[in-house]
Order: sequence, then C-alpha cells, then structure tokens
Amino acid sequence: MPDKKRKISSELRSHRWFGPESLRAFGHRSRTLQMGFSRQDYEGKPVIAILNTWSDLSHCHSHLRERAQDVKRGIWQAGGFPVEIPVMSLAEVYQKPSTMMYRNLLSMEVEEILRSYPVDGCVLMGGCDKTPPALLMGALSMGLPSIFVPAGPMLRGNWQGKTLGSGSDVWKYWDELRAGNITEQDWHDIEEGIARSAGTCMTMGTASTMSGILEALGFTLPNASTIPAPDSNHPRMASDSGRRVVEMVWEDLTPTDVLTWASIENAVRVLMALGGSTNALIHLIAIAKRAGFNLPLELFEEIGKTTPYLVNMRPSGKYLMEDFHYAGGLAALLQVMRPLLHINTMTCTGKSLGENIKRFKVFNSDVIKPLESPLLTEGGLVILRGNLAPNGAVIKTSAATPSLLKHEGNAIVFDDYNDMERRIDDPALNVEPSSILVLRNSGPQGGPGMPEWGMLPIPKKLLKQGVRDMVRISDARMSGTSYGTCVLHVSPESWIGGPLALIKTGDTIELDIEKREINVLVSESELKTRKRSWRPQIRKFPRGYGQLFSRHVQQAHEGCDFDFLSGNAEIDEPEIH
Repeated sequence: MPDKKRKISSELRSHRWFGPESLRAFGHRSRTLQMGFSRQDYEGKPVIAILNTWSDLSHCHSHLRERAQDVKRGIWQAGGFPVEIPVMSLAEVYQKPSTMMYRNLLSMEVEEILRSYPVDGCVLMGGCDKTPPALLMGALSMGLPSIFVPAGPMLRGNWQGKTLGSGSDVWKYWDELRAGNITEQDWHDIEEGIARSAGTCMTMGTASTMSGILEALGFTLPNASTIPAPDSNHPRMASDSGRRVVEMVWEDLTPTDVLTWASIENAVRVLMALGGSTNALIHLIAIAKRAGFNLPLELFEEIGKTTPYLVNMRPSGKYLMEDFHYAGGLAALLQVMRPLLHINTMTCTGKSLGENIKRFKVFNSDVIKPLESPLLTEGGLVILRGNLAPNGAVIKTSAATPSLLKHEGNAIVFDDYNDMERRIDDPALNVEPSSILVLRNSGPQGGPGMPEWGMLPIPKKLLKQGVRDMVRISDARMSGTSYGTCVLHVSPESWIGGPLALIKTGDTIELDIEKREINVLVSESELKTRKRSWRPQIRKFPRGYGQLFSRHVQQAHEGCDFDFLSGNAEIDEPEIH
C-alpha cells in the first residue's frame, strides 16, 4: 500500500455536498431523502458511483444491469452508499461509423460525471472493446479510487459439432460461403450458433485483450478478467469489487498509485504473451498519456522481442476464453510470466501484483504454455516503419501466414471502403495471389474514427482458387478477432496526406518482417511529385461532436486521443454553491 493516512468521514469528497449545515447541503440532503434514503444510508459513508455501460443495444453488456445490483450489494455490505449512473454504451457491432470515434466521448463523460457529482470512488462496468480503455482514461483523468468490473466473455459457439469463435469464424465461413463451399442454410445456422449468451467475444479479441490488460495494470480483482459472463463466479466477483472499492476510498488508493511505468511495461508484456489485439497498442498509448507517460511504439517492439507468445487462443491459436479461464485464467498466466514482470507493482487490492497471483496455477498447459515451450519465442505484434509508414504501422504476425512475412507484390489500391466494396469481387479486377491490397482514407479522420476495415476481404475469384490470405495494408484498424497478413494503423493516415495517399495501383510494395519495414518501391522524387498534386479532402462534419473529433483527434501512433486530454494536470474541483 502507498504510505497514506487512512481517511476519516469528514475528509470524504462527498462530505462537501452532504456534510455542512448550509442552505446548499440542506438541498442535497433533502433530495436524497426524496429518493427514499435516510441519513443513516449515506451519512459519513463513501459515495460510490457505479458507472454502467449497459443499454438495450449493448449486446456484450446485456447482463450488466443485473450485475450492477451485485456491485451495490457489496458496497452496502462494506458500509458505502452506491449510486448507479448510466454512461454512454459503445456497442461494437451497431454503432457507426465506428465505436472508436466515441471512445474519447465516453472517457470525457466519465471524467465529467466523476468531477461534477458527490462521489468518492467508482466502479467501472464494461468490457466490449473500446469501453475498458474509455472508462479507465476518464477515471485516470479524474483521479478518484477506481476498480474495473469486466463484463466477461460469452460462452463458446457451436455449429454441427464444431466449436465457433466470435469474429474469427465469421470471417472464415464468410469466405467459404463466397467461395461456394457452404450453403446459405449453413450460414444461417452459424449465425444462430455463434453467440449463445451475454458477454464479450470469447476469442482473444480486443475485449478480452483489454480486460486482461486492465487486470495486468492492477485495476481488477485477481482473475476477474477471464470469468465467463454466465458463470456464478461473475456476480460474486462483482460483489467483491463493490466491497473492495469502499476500502479503496478509505485508503485513498487512487488510479495513479496503481498505474505506474512498471505496470505499463507489465501490460505490454501481457499483450504480447496473449497474442492480443493490435487495437491494444492505440488504447495503451492513450491510457499511458492520461497518466502523463509517453509510450512509444518502439517499446512494444523492444518488449515483444523478449516476451514469448504463450496463450493458445483464437484467432492466433486453438482455444477460447472458457478454456483459458478454466486452465487457470489471466492470473495463472501472470504467475507463469512472473520472471518477466515487475511483481511489486501496486494493484486495486492494496497488495502487490506478486501477492495477488501467488496462489494461482495452470491446469492445462496446452492452453497456457510454459515459458520454456512457448507457441512463439517472441510476442505476436511487430512494429513496422518505412517510406509507407514513417510514424509506424503494426502487424499481428502470430495470426499471419509465415510465407507472406517477406513479400513483394503489386498494389491494388482502393480509395475508400465503398470503392473496395464495389470492386473487390469484380471478375475484371486485375488481381493475383501475389498482389497487395491497399485501403486508404480509413484512419482516425478518414474513416472517420479508424473503423475495423483492415482485414480486407479476399477477392471472390481468388477464394475460388483456394487463396485464403494475402498481404493487405491500410490506415484502418482490424477487429482483434481477425487474422491474416494485415498491415494496420499506417501513420500518418492518408486523409491528411500520409504516404498511403500517394500510392497508385501497380506500384510495387515490399513487406519485410525481419527488417521491420514496409516500403513502396517508388523513388523519393516521384513521391514528392505526387505529393505536390495531392489535395486535402473536405472535413466530413460541419458541426457537433464530429467536428470536435476531426479537429482534435491524434494519429494512431499517438493513441487517437484528443490533443487537449493528454497529461495529468491537476483537476479543478467544483465549487459547492
């Protein structure tokens, strides 16, 4: 525990609203009485905000309205006063143009709700992709004691006796449908069998990756991030989290006590060992910047070279989240990785990471591999640079085709997603298996919001020839459930004149993973000539949040946060009048 004096009730932040004998405090107390609470319910007790991302359209979080009651039970039992506050729900499948566009909006809402209301600590309830980083970013910026309750993964899917994994098998069987290898009825049966319960994707997609990262950072109870949503351990974890956050308030255990440079390094290592989502790079950079740390892409590369890939899960491996949890879960993985981690980092339990994980063991070494016999000797993510990506790009080598990791081919360029959709299956498209598909205008501003378009579909005529992977390059992201030889997050993006804007169909592009390079084999003078004739496009948003986003969003290598939100400046508390 940080060396802090334990708080007394008059030092609670909420006491400024409820404690004084003043006109304003009279109003606050009388309105609490109006809701049916007596003074004994809240007087002298920590007020805990339960920030719930449940909504009728948030499929992954469809159980969180119920789980909030479990959290409340724990808070009441520990002597706190729970207040549930709904916050923006980022429903990955439904929200357009991209949930990534609204990650920063949710983070701002979290920060401002915590600032403006009489709360002493918070429980962050979420799980779907952008939700964990958004919740944590806002909590970091405000600085109140915070604990994360992950939504948990859904049950494994099933079709004709085959185990289905979210996303990964969607792409797989969509290709088989387009190739004519399965029927429309098969496709409908897969649709009915792939999502069988509440919870997030049960592959090592972005949701599972980010929940695991928040646990590695120290913001969840031990092994909370892998509990399946329907498992009875999940509501118990929710209640335990409610009990724990009350103690965190009395201990004044704040997010900056937990998030340190050492815990950030731990999180990067865990990302590599998980074979986690490429999206995690963007989110971790943004999280680190909210705490005042600069996390360069090079650190991912540096740590990846000394961190083996250990968790045998789709889309890179074989198993699903249920298998991972019952094999020991994230805490067991951390125990395996103990020699590689900073085990003295503080966590939300008030204990060190090392203390939290010491009782956990691996029960299936085919799911969680030992350090001495990993799936790969290096982490599954590689950072690329070159004249196509001066500020970096990323590729998930653990989910790529090895034979394509050193490849040269002619570019087939699509100006945007609609252009790609129109032409990709055109029999007249001059494409070969060696071609390199290029999608531009899909970055933070161009998308807008950097949608998950980076796993470009294989042209139908190549699918029918048996082709299932090609080199694909874009300034977009891709789903953590995706796979293939996809170069992503090319920075700077083409919308603002990055090199990807200058590529022409027929240009030769070279990918060399060993050299960590991605280059177009066009002379520098020719690229300069093309740049002189390039013209910027008109911004897509004349008003509102979209305009704010376009003016202030940073590039992928900077975390896609807003330029005015980074840093750990002191928070101005509101005046109570």
